Amino acid sequence: MSAEWRQECLGAGTAADADTDAGVSCLYEDAELLVLDKPSGLLCVPGRGPDKQDCLSGRALQRWPDALVVHRLDQATSGLVVMARSLAGQRLLSEAFAQRRVHKRYVAVVAGRPAEQQADDWQSIDLPIAADWERRPLRIIDAVQGKPSQTLWRAMPAATEGRDAPITRMQLQPVTGRTHQLRVHMAALGHPILGDALYADAAVQALSPRLLLHAHQLELAHPLSGQTLRFESAVPF
Repeated sequence: MSAEWRQECLGAGTAADADTDAGVSCLYEDAELLVLDKPSGLLCVPGRGPDKQDCLSGRALQRWPDALVVHRLDQATSGLVVMARSLAGQRLLSEAFAQRRVHKRYVAVVAGRPAEQQADDWQSIDLPIAADWERRPLRIIDAVQGKPSQTLWRAMPAATEGRDAPITRMQLQPVTGRTHQLRVHMAALGHPILGDALYADAAVQALSPRLLLHAHQLELAHPLSGQTLRFESAVPF
């Protein structure tokens, strides 16, 4: 973990690199919140049907009966998820997410190579996103019906070759939090994320058996003390 993104823990909290129990990898816990590391392929909350009941929140409840959902990641996305342990904490954390006071960074591997940029040069995507009602749960870029949606992105130092095409590792930072935002924006940019079964064509899907998108870094204020907490999850690809 870098010095910039080192984890700052409360005295009453506990931290571990991968404290795994009941099928849950926990990076941090205290009386008010949990920071969990979700694997790709696991739902955050139960879906419809008996085959979709295994999920991160269900597993968390087996270990922490007071665990409450605050936000979600797509089933195919891996990485950091925050849960609250009280109704007051859930309300405060939910407000922090809604008011954009929680800062998140993702790592993705995308098809192709973006235009040349200077080191540490962040680019912005500002394209409105709307539900594609005829093909739910898909989202589309829609200048009329779409909600304002912003993503910051930058290519990481080295682009590498994929199996059959050039690929690039990227950092992504959502400013807004629309459903499928990073996936839709990268596809609209012309660089869909590898393994994306919803927004990439068959050739790009075939480059990876999973979606190569990981919630890598998270910074938020503790709901009780206000202390800044920073967490980092190792990228599994």
